[in-house]
Amino acid sequence: MNQIDVADKVTAETKRASPAYVPPLQRTEGQPPPIAANGGLSYMAFDQDGDAGTAKAIGDALAEIADGEGQRVIDMIDQAPPGPIKTQWGLAFRDYDECVAYIRSSNSIKAPAGGVALPLPYTVYERPTYSVVPSNAIWRDPARADAAAILRQNEQDNRRRNLFFPQVLRDARRIGEYYPGLSPNSPECMDRLGLSLAHLESRCTNIYDPAEVERVFYPEIEKLLLEFFPDATDALVYNQDVFDKDYAGDRTEDQDAKNPGVNANYAMLVHNDLNDNSGRVRCRELLTRNLRNFGRTQTCTEEEADAKMSRRFMSINLAKPIETIEQFPFVLCAWPSFADQPYINNYRIYDDRVGETTRFTYRPNHEWYWIPQQQPNEVSMLKCYDSLTDGSVSRWSFHTACIDPTAPAGARCRKNVVVRSFVFF
Repeated sequence: MNQIDVADKVTAETKRASPAYVPPLQRTEGQPPPIAANGGLSYMAFDQDGDAGTAKAIGDALAEIADGEGQRVIDMIDQAPPGPIKTQWGLAFRDYDECVAYIRSSNSIKAPAGGVALPLPYTVYERPTYSVVPSNAIWRDPARADAAAILRQNEQDNRRRNLFFPQVLRDARRIGEYYPGLSPNSPECMDRLGLSLAHLESRCTNIYDPAEVERVFYPEIEKLLLEFFPDATDALVYNQDVFDKDYAGDRTEDQDAKNPGVNANYAMLVHNDLNDNSGRVRCRELLTRNLRNFGRTQTCTEEEADAKMSRRFMSINLAKPIETIEQFPFVLCAWPSFADQPYINNYRIYDDRVGETTRFTYRPNHEWYWIPQQQPNEVSMLKCYDSLTDGSVSRWSFHTACIDPTAPAGARCRKNVVVRSFVFF
């Protein structure tokens, strides 16, 4: 019995035994299987008394750590001689500045007009990983202190399995030069590349006020999405993140008050926020349970959710600057350059759900885009999930933040708001 047959068998048995929503195992036509636990099956299939598979996920996380492969990767990096590290994917660097020096000395790494060559951080660990979120009860349970200590050390070690690789970024505003006839400000660009650009003159004056963001900015983005995708029937913005390294106010997150806080750190690793499973699970959670929804209240029945999700739907992240971005820009990778590459699952373990994000190992032909000096009225859009699996459209983009080596000393760090949405057709 192959991997998919096993997953289908477990899914069918779970549907008979548990009311948990288990998404069907789906892959893009022609895409290799993911690097994932349990054959890629959602942890919802291992629900026990409504825990959404979280107990199974923590057990698998501890088993993965005990296996020792993660430590072997760290040892390989630590014990490598000074200078570039030869990996199966190409030359990599422990140090950002060392990678910059390599790029500048290379005759083969050249950026086009409007572009830049720079280091990007990728994982070099081709195994599923686990991240236990700060709100998880395990961190406060004395009976599980030993397990928590192991998991906490693993969280710290995750960064030690990342290396810098040289990449070239193109200017997203010039996509039409690389794909003649394709406008970056079009739904066709999203379908083809998994990314696009939009413009918005927002009336939201204080993105640090979550109530104003929900009241003013969310409806603006939903209107933008419905206009951008003329075939769409509904758009739901359901949460946001604010990034500001220099913010001096209270950064505290309060999920119950729909306050995401203010992030001091940028996501400095090539990744995507969703995958084949979590795109469907997250949508279902919102529609039927209103789970962690900061936007319009959703009250779909199971049957109504079935109907809505039987048609095409997408998850889109939209990022809008508060001021012109000078440093730590947001960068996006085009779907065609990695459509044949397996993603690597990262499981985010909550008390009531297991989210799935993805990471990717380096390939020299990844097609990266940025928006140099992105303006406050420019909105970058990236696809995190598309329910169409026949290969006719992009399924997602992956992304990261980067350090801009062309920025002057003292350049202001990125201040922007990122909202997450689902678009239904």
